[in-house]
Amino acid sequence: MAETVTDEQSFIAFLKALSEDRADEVVKEKLSPSSPYGPGANGWENGSIEAFLESAAAWAEDTIDQPEEFPRPTNPWTHCAQILVIGKYYE
Repeated sequence: MAETVTDEQSFIAFLKALSEDRADEVVKEKLSPSSPYGPGANGWENGSIEAFLESAAAWAEDTIDQPEEFPRPTNPWTHCAQILVIGKYYE
């Protein structure tokens, strides 16, 4: 969904969807826990807000000087959404 973000309204819709995805995973994990050594049911590896934000920031910092390998979208809203979605699983 990050690639569909183009403006403030679509970014807000993205944030809501990301939040719903996490809430859905929490429910699924309570019913049938995944291995503690891998991602959860919806791909979340960073389950706390601290780990999620730290991972999002780490990926942004790690890729900032690698435009060939990680091309930055021209739309800053899209790029912000990408940073956040990668926070789900980047370690």
